Amino acid sequence: MPSYTSEEIARHNSASSLWVSYQGHVYDLTEFAAGHPGGIEYLLDYAGRDVATVMKDPLEHIHSESAYELLVEYRIGEVAASGKPGSAEIQAAAASCPPTTDIQADFSRERFLDLSQPLFPQMLRSSFSKEFYMNQIHKPRYLAYSAPFFGHDSYLEPFTKTPWFVVPLLWIPIVAWFANQALVRGLDPLLIALYMAFGLGVWTLLEYILHRFVFHVEALLPDHPLALCLHFTLHGVHHYLPMDRLRLVMPPALGFTLAYPLVQLGHLAFPAGISHAVMAGTIAGYIAYDLTHYYLHHGRPFIQHLRSMKTYHLAHHYKDFNLGYGVTVKVWDRMFNTLLN
Repeated sequence: MPSYTSEEIARHNSASSLWVSYQGHVYDLTEFAAGHPGGIEYLLDYAGRDVATVMKDPLEHIHSESAYELLVEYRIGEVAASGKPGSAEIQAAAASCPPTTDIQADFSRERFLDLSQPLFPQMLRSSFSKEFYMNQIHKPRYLAYSAPFFGHDSYLEPFTKTPWFVVPLLWIPIVAWFANQALVRGLDPLLIALYMAFGLGVWTLLEYILHRFVFHVEALLPDHPLALCLHFTLHGVHHYLPMDRLRLVMPPALGFTLAYPLVQLGHLAFPAGISHAVMAGTIAGYIAYDLTHYYLHHGRPFIQHLRSMKTYHLAHHYKDFNLGYGVTVKVWDRMFNTLLN
């Protein structure tokens, strides 16, 4: 591998070209920066510098084992005491650095799942222990495409992939229908707005409950292949492949399955008209949640709240999945003592 002086490394200190050094090696983190758990702004503070101290600083953030494994994939060279590489050498080094997981090497090393083959059948036939499974899904893998879940020739495969724009296209008309039903039943527009705001608040609690007690049931999960397969299908695959663009929002089939009993409960809890307004707000909250979730993984937030939530949510993935269940707000994590610091 080519070598780079500290002066050369220091020049790569921007979002368009972001290098760091660690234990004598040089890493190009330009592509990874937007997905850094601490946010790109935090990473920019150390761009062009050695990060050995900060990566182990308990006052900042002690990085997980998976963080060091991921770092290896962005290695482009070594730190040299002197000498300056030419531009051709730099380009060749950057080209040799894979931005995605080496599928064959990963399977040979970990003996978990072969990412080139359908994931669901592998989980269904697996004999992994719960401890091994939990350890593996929280070592994130990165692909430039969506790994096959049921298999590309399976009619079920399309149901596992949902582009982000499907969420507003599908659910905004439903919000409008519920709001209109509240209006038809004689509810004042101001009251509709107030009950919708209440519904938004209801959603933030549902978001917390679903994330903590449906998607993260690790403590209660039986050590059985079928239970692990169900967990993987519902949420484990997201932690395993956290940057998969087509598996970051809820598939419509699962969304309707979860929404139906909640809508029925809403109609039982509130009179007609009011229930419709509350449901309109709750579903609007869900839309905001799913779009926020996608944006936290792939966007570069410029609003302070979203920057904070990006750091918070990615810390849930990379630091401690047993804490930090809020995606749009932290209020319920604070209330139920699951705040991730």
